[in-house]
Amino acid sequence: MEQNETDKIRLSDRILSALELALKQKDVKIAELLSRAMEQAMTRNTGGGEFIERRDYPPEIERAMDELFALRDKNDSI
Repeated sequence: MEQNETDKIRLSDRILSALELALKQKDVKIAELLSRAMEQAMTRNTGGGEFIERRDYPPEIERAMDELFALRDKNDSI
């Protein structure tokens, strides 16, 4: 059975692309939803009920989250 290219791409990578687009468009509500979806995609199937995430997020995710926090702060001050 042959795998196509989309089978090799992680869901979190696709969500990150959408998150970056939402941030570029300054859409805070969608960006917040996508950040929660990305967190779910990256942490599902790990540990049990008391699992604590100990790995660092890749730099591109850290940047996106920093942008989201800055955009959220900017909108809160308006």
